[in-house]
Amino acid sequence: MRAMDLTPLYRSIVGVDRMIDMIDAATRSDTGSPAYPPFNIEETDENAYRIELAVAGFREDDLTVEVNEGALTIAGRKEIADDRKFLHRGIAERAFERRFKLADHVIVDGARLENGMLTIDLRRELPETMKPRQIAISNGAANASRTKKVIDASSGD
Repeated sequence: MRAMDLTPLYRSIVGVDRMIDMIDAATRSDTGSPAYPPFNIEETDENAYRIELAVAGFREDDLTVEVNEGALTIAGRKEIADDRKFLHRGIAERAFERRFKLADHVIVDGARLENGMLTIDLRRELPETMKPRQIAISNGAANASRTKKVIDASSGD
């Protein structure tokens, strides 16, 4: 994929620098992104989401889930015992770190590990000031009943 130059957008659009940065990051060649562990992102409701990661072989103590400056980071570090002798080793227990950029007003509700699946529940919570609200419309008669102060310019010296 050919790299796009988004510099003209920075000159012509004000206040959306973060959005342009996200578009720029998404369009960059991302061949080095890790495929481990595999994951799903699911929309469970209009304002609720779920991330599931397949983390077979990891315990709660081996995993960390952290939110910092709008980014969700999930990391796994497992102590591997050297005294085991494998004839075949197909279960990946290597260390990993996955990052997800969270949209504005998305918070993490919780995380749970069950049957080798790490599930993280997310919720978008808009502040009251950003929620749609109905504005009352007054008629013209209500505005006309207000007293108006008239200044007479002819009474001056």
